[in-house]
Amino acid sequence: MIVAGVGCRKGAQAADISAAIAAALANAGLSTAALALVATAERKRNESGIAAAAAAIGVPLLVVAQHDLEAAGVRTTTKSGRVVAIAGVPSVAEAAALAAGGPGARLIAPRIAVGPATCALADTGAMP
Repeated sequence: MIVAGVGCRKGAQAADISAAIAAALANAGLSTAALALVATAERKRNESGIAAAAAAIGVPLLVVAQHDLEAAGVRTTTKSGRVVAIAGVPSVAEAAALAAGGPGARLIAPRIAVGPATCALADTGAMP
């Protein structure tokens, strides 16, 4: 099962989020049909662009609690000091994908930035 972890600047639009997800999937050689879930940090709960992008793709949106995001943060490959200072994790997108995917999840596409949005992909190893 493939999980897209998403981060963004405040006010990012659904088109921005969708573009980041599409770029991450393309870089991994996957189609949108492979995606089972979009995940984001609790602090992004009210970003309507993220919810709208997940809905447009036709997958659920999972909001990851901060403590789960931080626990998964140790497994990220991208490290941003700025993001650590703001969000408490090295990469919101990577940590969200890994946290939503569970303890056995592995990154298959590290964080990619497209405009104001970021996306990373994790594979849970489970069948959809």
